[in-house]
Amino acid sequence: ARVVLVARDGDRLLAIEREVGDRARTHCVAVMPDDPGEPARIVAETLDRFGAIDGLVNNAATIPPLTDLADAPTSDVTASLDANFYPAFHLTRTVAPTMRIQGRGSIVMINSAVVRHPKREFGAYNIAKHALLGLTRSLALELGPAGIRVNTLAPGKIGGARLTAYFEVRANERGMSPSAIEAEYANNIA
Repeated sequence: ARVVLVARDGDRLLAIEREVGDRARTHCVAVMPDDPGEPARIVAETLDRFGAIDGLVNNAATIPPLTDLADAPTSDVTASLDANFYPAFHLTRTVAPTMRIQGRGSIVMINSAVVRHPKREFGAYNIAKHALLGLTRSLALELGPAGIRVNTLAPGKIGGARLTAYFEVRANERGMSPSAIEAEYANNIA
């Protein structure tokens, strides 16, 4: 596969590119998420480098503000939408015309199990992930006739730096070790 890696952190992108191990088949695009021109730049660089866009995986997310939604400031909800919904919304809308011209494509939204199993302090995140689910369903209806599949995956916890940071936050709140928090979560997985 030829892969365009997109993220805020250019150094991290280069590290992932080294892991992939084939620079001829990868291209890195470090972005400024608040810049409305970035989706067009991503598409332009992708088409310039590889000539087509066959698939898009939207995986942008951030640890949500951990507050009850009824007490959360509106800025928490806005921040969650800005990090967890709008990047996928804007990039997908920018990629879709290219896929329509090609008559094919696949768009995958990486969602969250929170859409099936809400957690009390994840209200702002839950709102953003439900918006992503609604976007997926709407675009599947709109783009399907053009040969473009739009799907979502809603996994639970996935090991990595983000999850480690989440366990650390919870551990500090409860005066426990991160490994104890991780063990609690592991005990609830079938």
